[in-house]
Amino acid sequence: MIDIKFLRENPEVVKENIKKKFQDHKLPLVDEVIVLDAEARKTQQEADNLRAERNKISKQIGALMAQGKKEEAEEVKKQVAAQASKLEELAEKEKELNEKVTKIMMTIPNIIDPSVPIGKSDEENVEVQKYGEPVVPEFEIPYHTDIMERLKGIDLDSARKVAGNGFYYLMGDIARLHSAVISYARDFMIERGFTYCIPPFMIRSNVVTGVMSFDEMEAMMYKIEGEDLYLIGTSEHSMIGKFIDTINEEEKLPYTLTSYSPCFRKEKGAHGIEERGVYRIHQFEKQEMIVVCKPEESMEWYDKLWQNTVDLFRSLDIPVRTLECCSGDLADLKVKSCDVEAWSPRQKKYFEVGSCSNLGDAQARRLKIRVKDKDGNKYFAHTLNNTVVAPPRMLIAFLENNLNADGSVNIPKALQPYMGGKEIIK
Repeated sequence: MIDIKFLRENPEVVKENIKKKFQDHKLPLVDEVIVLDAEARKTQQEADNLRAERNKISKQIGALMAQGKKEEAEEVKKQVAAQASKLEELAEKEKELNEKVTKIMMTIPNIIDPSVPIGKSDEENVEVQKYGEPVVPEFEIPYHTDIMERLKGIDLDSARKVAGNGFYYLMGDIARLHSAVISYARDFMIERGFTYCIPPFMIRSNVVTGVMSFDEMEAMMYKIEGEDLYLIGTSEHSMIGKFIDTINEEEKLPYTLTSYSPCFRKEKGAHGIEERGVYRIHQFEKQEMIVVCKPEESMEWYDKLWQNTVDLFRSLDIPVRTLECCSGDLADLKVKSCDVEAWSPRQKKYFEVGSCSNLGDAQARRLKIRVKDKDGNKYFAHTLNNTVVAPPRMLIAFLENNLNADGSVNIPKALQPYMGGKEIIK
């Protein structure tokens, strides 16, 4: 959510930003919110003037009573009673107007960084850099679920009977590999100075609306019936929520946290052939990283975060590339975002395994995450998040890039301690 003062003073900048995100249907909202905001401030001023007048009259009542002028005091009291009724009416009007302003402001997209490429959809995202040499072996690589099934590592049929489509049982060495990847990612981030955290897996609605747009919430979140609770779609949600309504000492920033959690997503929409198996599912586990920092440091941290993911994948000999998200592919709260994609030898192309985002002060403004400097001045923090690793997709990249012609899978040295010293899965 952008600052209402900024919108008030720079309506054309906000409109141009909306156009860059190809959301022209939101253009009228800028003028609408300016009118509502002006009316709200006018109402507030009227109420403030009335309160000042009432305080002045109240003092007169005391003076009249002290002088024994009870009849005059009673007449003045009637004025105070009438003003109280008017004040209540103004307060209700002001509340209603402010709620309308907030609702609209929550739908107006954040101002994107000037470096973001302009484009309508993810098809116009821009490749930034490749890391590692993509290899296509001479032998045919099966679909990832076929690899897992041959290693007795997955049971989709039983999962469908128990929970429906979009779920799975991982078994044996594949299940162990899944846990090994998570544990390795945890230690990888701890060694880089991040504090490990296991957050709540459910959050309240005010946190949900603080960390994401309404459209994202509807498409992703599972609601707990009868409770003001949602299952998290990623630990970023509860990790950023950890700082809700806080004032943080500037010298203690940045907060750098890495968190483990299961994730639950509706994943609405049609699923293509490459989204069968464990690519797009309703339940998975993930290691995440989040940063809460000073505004002037957020772009530096943005580069550090995506580099962490690249370094982790390269430590496991998986080729990756970074892809700059274009304006139309950015969620409304994001200032800048990039995807990390892993090489798929079977598909002979890259596919998304993680996403890094700088949200500026949008989440902090919604959740009231403030910073106090040494002089006592307060301002909103900047928040960032990035996927360290999400094993379901990571497993696809891992299995395809480490598969041997005989169907066995090599275990890179970095993962072997987490696999009980195993060097190969047969």
